Amino acid sequence: QLQLVESGGGLAQPGGSLRLSCAASGFTLDRYAIGWYRQAPGKQRELVADVKSGGVTNYADSVKGRFTISRDIPKNTVYLQMDSLKPEDTAVYYCNARPLSAPQGSGSWGQGIQVIVSS
Repeated sequence: QLQLVESGGGLAQPGGSLRLSCAASGFTLDRYAIGWYRQAPGKQRELVADVKSGGVTNYADSVKGRFTISRDIPKNTVYLQMDSLKPEDTAVYYCNARPLSAPQGSGSWGQGIQVIVSS
């Protein structure tokens, strides 16, 4: 059974950093595309970053140069390093796993983890 468990969220000040973790079980990580999505109150869920087989990454324009997605295959874990945080980054962040052939937004989801950026 495929399961995703997020951790590492919380409160940060503008300009600060947080690192989110997505621990996967029940499947081989490298067979899937893993993405981080976020949803702010009153807004649509959006893709923040994803990583595919071979380590190919993709980022939303709003986070390029500030966020980094990475994989640890032996630990079956995906990370999202968030630097230079802005108040606009405040949202619930979700980890997603989908087969490589499946469309964006499909597949399995973690429970979500809160990130708040505020002074």
